[in-house]
Amino acid sequence: MSLGSCPMGGPVLVVGSVALDSVRTPFGEVTNVLGGAASYASVSASFFTPVRMVAVVGEDFPETHVAGFARRGIDLTGLRRATGKTFRWSGYYDYDLNQAHTRSTELNVFETFRPELPEPYRHSPCVFLANIDPMLQLFVLDQVRRPHLVACDTMNYWIANSREKVLEVLARVDIALMNDAEARQLSGEGNLIAAARHILNAGPGAVIVKKGEHGATMFSRDSYFTAPGYPLEEVRDPTGAGDTFAGGLVGYLARCGETDDSAIRRAIICGSVMASFAVENFSLDRLLSLSPEEIAERYHEIRQMTDFGRL
Repeated sequence: MSLGSCPMGGPVLVVGSVALDSVRTPFGEVTNVLGGAASYASVSASFFTPVRMVAVVGEDFPETHVAGFARRGIDLTGLRRATGKTFRWSGYYDYDLNQAHTRSTELNVFETFRPELPEPYRHSPCVFLANIDPMLQLFVLDQVRRPHLVACDTMNYWIANSREKVLEVLARVDIALMNDAEARQLSGEGNLIAAARHILNAGPGAVIVKKGEHGATMFSRDSYFTAPGYPLEEVRDPTGAGDTFAGGLVGYLARCGETDDSAIRRAIICGSVMASFAVENFSLDRLLSLSPEEIAERYHEIRQMTDFGRL
């Protein structure tokens, strides 16, 4: 399978939410910390390639977070500060860390978010459409000019309430990411393989199913690949793990300049590595203290763990 290619080191355009989260897990609690799909995906991708972020924040968004993005070299021309409060999400996890429980969602300035792309962003070779209204994802796709690679994420809410628009997006992307429950919901198939085949018929070249601590599985029309999650003794906060995975995946594909089957397999491992670091602490704290050497070491550890030799 080949989906085309991104120019070597070409920037990734990330469009999504930047938020202030309040999270409780069995291992601690934080209030009004940096969150949002675009935050996690952008920081994760920035370890592999330049990143352009499109999002909106309110007047209350701390400059320290903006500075943190800038230290990662993220182009913030598309980060708009609007009058009002920043999008806020509050939730908690029990010991089943694969299941988030929402306490409150305050859209605030994100409610009227309209992702107008700065002119240079419209020529981005690689695009990641994070989990936002599919109408907004389509709006972005109408602005970008012949990207080499487009990946998108979605969620159960959009599948239930904007199914036709979700399908329109899928017809225009190369890689679709979702979790196993969303794949079954979108396809109406109980079997995950059948679900993936159904979604592939909607148009994407590959479907990557995120399975939390159990890793991820990639389906294409002629290939199948499954990767384990990196085994961790301590997981403090799983918030943003899926977005971190997506950022690492797309960032790696942009850096390597290839999107054939082998490259996508390596990208999935990169995504799994990045997600494994993200969950080690609350918010983006672990990602923002991460080093390239740590990423390389964990990548090779996963490679060793999954090498079962010759028969």
